[in-house]
Amino acid sequence: MAGYKLKTKSSAKRRFKITANGKIKRKKTNLRHILTKHNKNSKRQLRKATTVSAADTANVKRMLPYA
Repeated sequence: MAGYKLKTKSSAKRRFKITANGKIKRKKTNLRHILTKHNKNSKRQLRKATTVSAADTANVKRMLPYA
């Protein structure tokens, strides 16, 4: 008898990518609207991706069972 399949959380599969080393990559926040109050240097820094913190990694991996 085969085991059960686990469902991937649909919101998580759009927001996170797994790197080759197993870290979880995410986009930075605060770049959607009301951007006139940010200076251009901070907006440029927000374009870069970053990794999920160690405290949140277990929760994200639970949402992406086959990643």
